[in-house]
Amino acid sequence: MASLRIGHGYDIHRLVPGRPLVLGGVRFATDFGLEGHSDADCLTHAICDALLGAAALPDIGHFFPNTDPAFRNIDSQVLLQRVCAEIARLGFGIVNIDATVIAEKPKIAPHIPAMKAALAKSAGLLVDEIGLKATTNEGVGDLGRGLAIAAHAVCLLKR
Repeated sequence: MASLRIGHGYDIHRLVPGRPLVLGGVRFATDFGLEGHSDADCLTHAICDALLGAAALPDIGHFFPNTDPAFRNIDSQVLLQRVCAEIARLGFGIVNIDATVIAEKPKIAPHIPAMKAALAKSAGLLVDEIGLKATTNEGVGDLGRGLAIAAHAVCLLKR
């Protein structure tokens, strides 16, 4: 009998001027980006945490601490590849990933196909095994004022 595991991940980063904006492995043409030690791709970080959680492993910060200069400005797709390798080493396969990006700006929907393709490539999945949606926070809080971008992700693993 297959062992099924569900994982959930969440990440949020503040928007700052003069930094590249990367979400789901796709670089957006903006004059602002997400603040963080790595490329600050909050969508990919949420997916990593969902995968790690489903495998009952510690969070992304445990494996890739922001105090380690080796991870400074690292492409988060590399982190996702490493997370996927670790869960595979433990005997898990990814059934699917589903995620939601919460952002007032920029518009995410036109980039969803490219984001799904990048994430699928990094995770070793088919594009149709990744669900991805975008929403706003309807003007509420820091997310709603366009000061940050957040993402939620869930995944299903099988052993």
